[in-house]
Amino acid sequence: MLYDCRSPADRDRGIAAAIEAVKNGELVVLPTDTVYGIGADAFTPYAVKALSDAKGGTRQTSSVLIGSRHTLDGLVFTLPRAARDLVEAFWPGALTIVVEHSPSLSWDLGDGGTVAVRMPLHPVALEVLRETGPMAVASANKLGQPATVTAEEAREQLSYAVRAYLEAGPCPDPVPSTIVDLTGEVPRVLRAGGIPFEKLRDVVPDIVESRVG
Repeated sequence: MLYDCRSPADRDRGIAAAIEAVKNGELVVLPTDTVYGIGADAFTPYAVKALSDAKGGTRQTSSVLIGSRHTLDGLVFTLPRAARDLVEAFWPGALTIVVEHSPSLSWDLGDGGTVAVRMPLHPVALEVLRETGPMAVASANKLGQPATVTAEEAREQLSYAVRAYLEAGPCPDPVPSTIVDLTGEVPRVLRAGGIPFEKLRDVVPDIVESRVG
């Protein structure tokens, strides 16, 4: 089902349907402030596997979206000062941070002890996330296909693999999030994106850009 969240009545029905689907281990597509995402309950292994299967590829590491900054404290082993400063400055928003997750968490995200976490700046996503808790999320497209900027585009690619599609219109700024690795001694940008490097450096002066290739 596709719900047009630009209509108040459809928005309420869609958000309720998405929350129910996630809690039942099913997949949903939801808008974020970057591109549309396909999501599943981060703590339900078969749902996380279904997410990878829906995208049509081998098992991949998923990012985790959360609906509150406070949720982060329950996910991580320790949170470096640089991470707290970046979260304070740029969340909710287009910043993904890679941190060591708590060893007590019962999830399998294929991440080797680290997790990429983001709090998106989109009211529909936040409303869902505050009820579902952390969701494993990837871009809502088949592997090798372009990222989708509407739920309708996502439905054309993902079809019946997804229980609920939440349409909120085209993404205003479909640039991927900036990813910062905070697991080493020096914060490091893994992917350039919505938050410019200069702004990151204003908050964390010792941050460095990855040298790839």
